[in-house]
Amino acid sequence: MAMGRSPARFETLGPMSTQPNAMARSRAVLTLEYPMSLGRYDTYDKAQKAVDYLSDHEFPVQNVLIVGTDLKQLERVTGRLTRGRVAVGGLVSGAWLGLFVGLIFSLLDTSNSAGFAGVLITVAFGAVFGLVWALIGYALTGGNRDFTSVMQVVATQYEVLVEHKFAAHARELLAQMDPMAAAQAQVDAARQAQLDAATRAQAQDPTRQQPPV
Repeated sequence: MAMGRSPARFETLGPMSTQPNAMARSRAVLTLEYPMSLGRYDTYDKAQKAVDYLSDHEFPVQNVLIVGTDLKQLERVTGRLTRGRVAVGGLVSGAWLGLFVGLIFSLLDTSNSAGFAGVLITVAFGAVFGLVWALIGYALTGGNRDFTSVMQVVATQYEVLVEHKFAAHARELLAQMDPMAAAQAQVDAARQAQLDAATRAQAQDPTRQQPPV
């Protein structure tokens, strides 16, 4: 006699199922349904000032989005990187790590058997470890990066976008804040929109010439 099979059960995992939902919510927050440009600004401070002015005048700023465009990477060289400098840096950082670990052990040690000597031992061990680790890392570079630097990614321009149903009200408020700047921002936005439209038309029809701006 054949025995029937029990139906298989499928269970969804909580963390895995919630991760796509969280990503979808994050994308929804960072997008607008029908965005319209209020203007382009050279610095983030100018774009922030415009949004802050809208907020001060009770504008629904939850419908505003600041977008950094034309990203570029800046790397400021701060100095030369030599073996001695690497050794000193590794020694100091390792000593600080050893001091931190030693203090934790001394606080947890109720018998007070190690005391100050135990802290000194962990500091010395941490300094040696930091020194060796730093020298190994420097040797692995092969001398191809003998300098220190600070790196940052910044935007060349910042565009303020708003939902289309609030665009007229937002432009009126920004015109009150700085009429000349608002007019220039609208001109720049219209010029950029014309360039984008011409670029799309050029891509669709390569024989078509791009109009001058």
